Parts: sequence; structure tokens; C-alpha cells
Amino acid sequence: MAVNYRDEAPQVILDYLYYLQTIRNKSQKTVNEYYLDLRTFFRFIKHRRHLVDDDITFSKINIDDVTLDLVKTVTLNDAYEYMDFLVNERHNNATSRARKCSSLKGYFNFLHKNKHSIESNPVDMLEVPKKKKALPKYLTLEQSIELLNAVEGQYKERDYCIITLFLNCGLRVSEMAGLNYTDVRQDGTIRVVGKGNKERIIYLNQACTDAVTSYMKVRPVDDVKDKRALFISRNHNRMSVKTIQAMVYKYLAKIGLDAQGYSCHKLRHTAATLMYQHGGVDIRVLKDVLGHENLGTTEIYTHLSSQQMKDAAESNPLSHIKQKTEFDE
Repeated sequence: MAVNYRDEAPQVILDYLYYLQTIRNKSQKTVNEYYLDLRTFFRFIKHRRHLVDDDITFSKINIDDVTLDLVKTVTLNDAYEYMDFLVNERHNNATSRARKCSSLKGYFNFLHKNKHSIESNPVDMLEVPKKKKALPKYLTLEQSIELLNAVEGQYKERDYCIITLFLNCGLRVSEMAGLNYTDVRQDGTIRVVGKGNKERIIYLNQACTDAVTSYMKVRPVDDVKDKRALFISRNHNRMSVKTIQAMVYKYLAKIGLDAQGYSCHKLRHTAATLMYQHGGVDIRVLKDVLGHENLGTTEIYTHLSSQQMKDAAESNPLSHIKQKTEFDE
């Protein structure tokens, strides 16, 4: 969703958004999400305090008149009522509520500790909703090979290169779309710009090197609008996130996985799972490859497959011991 918080947000919120972008180095997308979360909260506060007409549509409530005086009146009880509103009126799931909760806590913490505009953080004790820890969905090794073998057509070198990088390097789709041809280096590495504009260097294996080399031989050069872009669309633009997603969905559908919840992000999960389960990659190394900020995020890939658990049970030296019967006397 396109937002123009510089025109919509009051100064008491703008200060925080500028801080996120310039000091915390958050991406524009992340800053936009923080603003939307805070806009929803202060719309709720204005409606709850009867500071707007009761019949006004919630999405039409402006927050450009929110002042520090109003911010100072927010209590922990307001925050919990807001969480209830998100469940019963907005039907937000636990993941969405957890993000909105973090947005609130971060904002008031900024006002308290950085700006010293408020004496304390009123939502400091607000508990973040617990999210269901689902195991990541991923392709098996056989399905991954089948997906690669399904690539064909006019742009087969490009598409094969993208899917190869997804399955071997675990890139995010936004990272894939943001790659420049100069990011591919002569030393067999690739420079990736991840969340928060954080850079990381990933080593390319032979499959990736071969795929990139094949693609570069046919990569369009003439009339390309963004000459830095690595992956070029049929319209000679940089391939967007949506274009890459559509391409991946096409090949997933071709091998019968389109209706099973697979996506570009699932290919990232696949790369991580294959590296951990089949390659024995150390979890701390995997963290750096994936560009995770916290090790806890990476630890989800330490789940065991059903076959591994079966093998573990069978490896117990007592696994074949039978109960002694009277006939054994």
C-alpha cells in the first residue's frame, strides 16, 4: 500500500519515522508499515475518546491533529482495549497483532528514552500475542530438482538462474529483485542487500555460477531501462517482486504444487532446509547465509524430518529387543 506519511502524519509521529529511517536504517517499506500501525492505533484512540463523529468511517479518521498532549493520555488499558479491537473488529491474526504491538512499544519507548517527551512508556508491560510456531513449508530434494527441470521457454536461462539462486542461496524475493549485475563478483560471490539495507556476501556454488554465466550470455543490453538490474523483464525493465513471483508460481503449477501453499518464500525455506538437513550446515553459518538478525529466527530450520525421527528411533540399540516369553525359558 502506497502511503505518504510526510503529508499525513503529525510531527509527534514524524519524528519517530525519521528516526527509524535515518538512525535505525530501516527500509522504506518497514517505515511505511510502522506508520500504518500507528495510524490505526491513533484512529482507534480518537474514536474511543469521541474526538470524531461517531458515524465517521474508521478509515476516514485523520490523525494529522494528534498532539503530544493526546499521546501522554495513552494508558496500558488503552493498549489492551486496542488489542481486543484488533481481534474482534479487524480480525487480525496473532502475527499481525504482534507486529502492531511491537510498533506501539517501539514508538512509546522512543518518546520516553530518546526524546524524553514522556515520563514513562505506558505500554512497556504490554504482552506481545503469542504466535503459532508452524514449521516452515519446503520442497523436498526431488521436488526441487523437478522444479528446475520444468524451466523452459524464451526466458529459460533467466528463469533457471533465478530459481537456482532461490534454491541454493535462500534469497528473499525482494533481494532477488534488487540484485544488480555488478553484485555478481569475479571471486565467485554475490552481494545481497537485505532487510534494513544490510549487506551480506554469499558464496556461489557451481550450480549457481553456471546458471549466472548462462544467463549473462543472453541478458538483454539494448534498450534496457535500468541498466544496473541483473534480471530483466520482457519489457526491458528490472524484474519486480510481483513479476518474479508470477514466474515462480508458473513453474510450481507446472509440477503440480500451485495449490499447496508454495511460493518464493517457500523456496527460501527449501534452501535453508536442504543446507541444514542434507548439507549439515552449522546453524550459525546458516544464519549469516540467510541474513537473519537473530539466531532464534534461524533455529526453526533445526526441525527434524519424519524420516530423521524414524531413523533416530531405529538407531536406538534397544530398538529390536523383544519381550522374553515363557517359550524362551
